[in-house]
Amino acid sequence: MSDLSDFDDDGDEIEDPEVDAVKDEEDDDDDDEDGMKEDDIVQKPLTQEIIANEGCLSLLCKTGNGLAHAYVRLDIKDREITDISCLKVFVHLRYVDLSINSINDLSPLNFLTHLLTIKADKNRLASAKLNELPYLQILNCSENKITGCEGIAHPLLETLNLGGNQLTDLTTLNATKLARLSQLELKANKLTSTAGVHIVELKKLYLADNLITKIEDLGRLRNLMILHLRNNNLSNLDGFTDNLRQLQYLNLRKNDITSFSEVEKLKCLPMLRALILRQNPVCFEEGYRVEVLVLLRRLERLDQDVYLEDERQEAEEVYNARQEMEYQGEGTSNHEVINSEEEDQ
Repeated sequence: MSDLSDFDDDGDEIEDPEVDAVKDEEDDDDDDEDGMKEDDIVQKPLTQEIIANEGCLSLLCKTGNGLAHAYVRLDIKDREITDISCLKVFVHLRYVDLSINSINDLSPLNFLTHLLTIKADKNRLASAKLNELPYLQILNCSENKITGCEGIAHPLLETLNLGGNQLTDLTTLNATKLARLSQLELKANKLTSTAGVHIVELKKLYLADNLITKIEDLGRLRNLMILHLRNNNLSNLDGFTDNLRQLQYLNLRKNDITSFSEVEKLKCLPMLRALILRQNPVCFEEGYRVEVLVLLRRLERLDQDVYLEDERQEAEEVYNARQEMEYQGEGTSNHEVINSEEEDQ
């Protein structure tokens, strides 16, 4: 599994800034909508003059035929741009950063068939719909106004970030067209269920800060290693399955898990090593840490702390004592059945 050093002191996975994912596990102050209506926005289309005069292009590389060179990286981050139609002619671009603008249409990118990375977070997109881009690997459309997953169908896409949008379900997520997707960020939407995620190659799934009440439809995620469900409305843990055979890290912080009987339902996860349950009612129960370890004996870390040897010994003693009591109870029950049968004779 991932080394436990991959998780910070709060028990949450340390983030990878390279993919610009919105995965902060601390309670932070989200950037509020600026409240501006579309009519109030000053139109500022991107022009070739802006691109040239503001040094927006970089990374000179050979083009496909190897006989010419072109800049392949474009950065127009935080320039109040509202329209990117002029990008249609920049067909050699591979990396574009459109973050923190007022763009509401990505369709000009359909002409850029060599794209590897698109960063379009913090714009005014209602959709992430694009034609199939054959080489696209990273797409970040977080913190927009996206309501569905239509038109996200890129065969080599590995990382998709739709956090901070207005998704209510995942029925339009096209697993067939996202066969290579390994990381899916859906934090801070309006999801009420996990249903709709059928992407077999998925390794990391981030669903924090939604309205989820049900764990559903995760049975196909046999390669999933990390699952974040922090700050949802889960009161039970039905829906987990042993098909999640690679799941190592599970964050359930700030839900409504009240009993150890719910925690026990995680026994079906054979590779679970790190579990975050902080800010659930169950974590205030007496003997919380030891009881969780009795139920989930392979666990290495609970919340921010790795289990110590004395905790393991105590949990082992409790487990063995319960096994002995259960064995004796079964023996007594069997003896009573035998005596009852003899009396009937």
